[in-house]
Amino acid sequence: MKKLTTQSPSFQAELKALLAFETAQNPEIDRIVADICADVQKRGDVALIEYTNRFDGTSAQTITDLILTQDDLQAAFERLQPEIQTALKTAAARVESYHQRQKMESWTYEDEDGTLLGQQITPLDRVGIYVPGGKAAYPSSVIMNAMPAHVAGVKEIIMVVPTPKGERNDIVLAAAFVAGVTKVFTVGGAQAVAALAYGTESVPQVDKITGPGNAFVAAAKRRVFGVVGIDMVAGPSEILVIADGTTPADWVAMDLFSQAEHDEIAQAILIGTSQPYLDEVQAAMNRLIETMPRRDIIEASLGNRGAMILAKDLDEACEIANYISPEHLELSVENPQEWAKKIRHAGAIFMGRYTSESLGDYCAGPNHVLPTSRTARFSSPLGTYDFQKRSSLIQVSEQGAQKLGKTASVLAHGESLTAHARAAEFRLKD
Repeated sequence: MKKLTTQSPSFQAELKALLAFETAQNPEIDRIVADICADVQKRGDVALIEYTNRFDGTSAQTITDLILTQDDLQAAFERLQPEIQTALKTAAARVESYHQRQKMESWTYEDEDGTLLGQQITPLDRVGIYVPGGKAAYPSSVIMNAMPAHVAGVKEIIMVVPTPKGERNDIVLAAAFVAGVTKVFTVGGAQAVAALAYGTESVPQVDKITGPGNAFVAAAKRRVFGVVGIDMVAGPSEILVIADGTTPADWVAMDLFSQAEHDEIAQAILIGTSQPYLDEVQAAMNRLIETMPRRDIIEASLGNRGAMILAKDLDEACEIANYISPEHLELSVENPQEWAKKIRHAGAIFMGRYTSESLGDYCAGPNHVLPTSRTARFSSPLGTYDFQKRSSLIQVSEQGAQKLGKTASVLAHGESLTAHARAAEFRLKD
């Protein structure tokens, strides 16, 4: 891992370089995705079947070969070992409980002249969730994407998941059953995103698409945005740990590994206020890496984008964290709730030495779909509110029309919009 210190004159430049990540779209991927999306929009189910057979090595003859019903999902759940069933239900219940508290409610109030104003909250009608499949099996992503939609009151939750060579993952399908998914299509890639966005003869058009995917999925989500809503176009996973030296070094080392093992471009950063403690963590990493099945990925990630930063104190560490705006921030310090008040930008804040980031990934309750690549400066975790929308309510009383009408008339004439002004003036008594 790179070693940085805030006392270096070049620290800011070094930090900026560390955080730099090429997010520009790949023209070749964009071209391929554009062609796939257009083809699915034009030929519907036929194109979807062809792409699925080509890219996933399946042999579907009709679209029914790619559809799973509630009965299929329940059967997958029942095939699991009891401890896995319990873990899925426990995680789903905790995620549901947390997201219930995010649910927005309609509200109104009346002006003194009797004009009613307010906001009506309604759920989206139908959403699509993309879930990686095959070797990359993420039942936690199913729960994190489907449960807030379910809590919001979405009537139909359509899930797409690729099944390379027909390989269906029972734990992913069981998670869909537990989280209240309506129907599953075993398709993936840009073709699945296009099917959800435009609709086909069998795949219903959705209002919003959420969930992670590869570069082709990300490019497809960018392309269909505007036809449907999307959650975000996420970058590589990130963790930033601020440690005051009171947490066992092995714990911090493994927390850094937990994100580095995602892929070679994931980012793990440790900020400490003591060089001997940073050295202790480095020694722990050197020892523990021998036990990691994904050692090659972890070493590549830490070598490419990892760093240890020596800060003069925790106040400075928090300011650095606000600049980094990480996806996951661990405050592995004494009195973490007090230090959390100094954090303005982070996807999720994990407070205290017992709060490993992995608990948030699976079962703590808050959503693990979080802003990456410094977008926590202006965006938030996926939540129930992402599956609800707001409509403004306006009911002007006769008395209110007299006052508001004159104001609107003046402003409309100022904009040379005569019909706007007249529409308000017609309702005036004088």
